Amino acid sequence: MEDMQIIELYWRRDEQAISETDRKYGAFCHRIAMNILSCFQDSEECVSDAYGKTWDTIPPTRPDSLRAYLGRIVRNLSLSRYRSRHAQKRFSGMEVLLSELEDCVPVPDSVQRTADARELSELIGRWLLSRSGEDRAIFIRRYWNGESVKDLAGEAGMSPNAMTKRLLRLRESLRSFLEGEGIAV
Repeated sequence: MEDMQIIELYWRRDEQAISETDRKYGAFCHRIAMNILSCFQDSEECVSDAYGKTWDTIPPTRPDSLRAYLGRIVRNLSLSRYRSRHAQKRFSGMEVLLSELEDCVPVPDSVQRTADARELSELIGRWLLSRSGEDRAIFIRRYWNGESVKDLAGEAGMSPNAMTKRLLRLRESLRSFLEGEGIAV
C-alpha cells in the first residue's frame, strides 16, 4: 500500500492504518530502535508507542513522507528511553555515537533556541546535499539511525578502521563547512 493511502486510513480513523504501517515500515522502525537501545523488549515498546503517537498525530498532521515521520518519532522515543535508562552512565552506546559529533556541531545549549537550531539544520542539510550519495547515506545511517561502524564497513566492503577514518573526514568536512558559514563550533 502506498504512503498516501496509509495516511488516508489514519485520517479516516481506520485501525487498518496501524497494521499497514507495521507491514510496510515495521522492520525500519525496529532497526532504528534497536540501533539506539540494543534491547529487543525496549525496542518493541518504542515501536508500539510510535504507532500510538502516529495514530494520535495524524490527523491533524499530514506528513509528506510517512517513512521519515515514523523514523523521527521512533528515534525520539528511543533516545528518550535511552536517556532515562542510562541517566547515570557515561560514554556507552549512544553516548559514544553522540560524542563523535561534539567536535563538528555546536552544543545544543549554546544554540540560540529554535531560530538558530532551524538555521543549523538547514546548513547541515545543505552540506549533506553537497556530499556524494554514498557519503550522505553513511552519515545519516551512522548519526541518525545509529548504525554501528562495523555494520557500515561490512556493507561498504571496507575495514571498520577505514570506515572510522571516512566518518572522521565527513565530520571534519561538516565542521569546516559550518565554520565557513559563521557557526562557532
